[in-house]
Amino acid sequence: MPIRFFIKQWLMPPGLLFILLLAAWWLRKRRPRLAFACFTLGLGGLWLMSLPLVVEQVARQLETETPLSLAQWSGLAQRADAIVVLGAGRERGDPAWGGQDQPTGHALERMRYAAQLAKASGLPVLTSGGLHYGTPPSEAQLMADRLRDDFGVTVKWQEQASRTTWENAQMSAQLLQPLGIRRVVVVTQAWHMRRSRWSFEQAGFEVVPAPVGFLGQDHARPFAGLLPESRAMWQSGQLLNEVAGMIGYRLFY
Repeated sequence: MPIRFFIKQWLMPPGLLFILLLAAWWLRKRRPRLAFACFTLGLGGLWLMSLPLVVEQVARQLETETPLSLAQWSGLAQRADAIVVLGAGRERGDPAWGGQDQPTGHALERMRYAAQLAKASGLPVLTSGGLHYGTPPSEAQLMADRLRDDFGVTVKWQEQASRTTWENAQMSAQLLQPLGIRRVVVVTQAWHMRRSRWSFEQAGFEVVPAPVGFLGQDHARPFAGLLPESRAMWQSGQLLNEVAGMIGYRLFY
């Protein structure tokens, strides 16, 4: 797993863009034209990734699932049998919490939304997410604990083995479908919903998308989003990873 992660980080931007800049420096005397092309692509790619406007435009291409309206929350029990919340990583050993691992901000955003949906509809909740490099507790357990303690929602099932969105769907199916549950509300980030919905449908579910955390909206950024921001760099990386994931899933699953 660490080796695969290392390779992935250098094959995907911004790692790939830094490699292009290093190549430009290496080739500057022997192949000046190629060096200039590498420099232009590397620096230009980093600049584009840092622009909030680019984040917004790319996100709009991914965030195609319609958000649930507030009026639809209470009626979810007629459309689905359970709510599935997908894990989104963890923060390791947070000293503010006695050194205990905590869900990431994205995971908390999903949990908060899922908790409101569960309270409005009465649907049971499944959390899905495995171990981080084999270290317990699982993401599913972390989310279940926080949903109980912070949001007052008891999780009925925990899927604690998955490492990818595909495995989220397949292993959730192994838990839920023997119980006759084939209609699920899937809660995840808006830009991650298309791949999630496809994965759960491939696993035999009828999916009600419940996207949250939209990046493709007008967030009233200064100068129309044309000033570089460090946050935009991170968000661009997330979106590019999602594009790669969507292509990879269609090719390999």
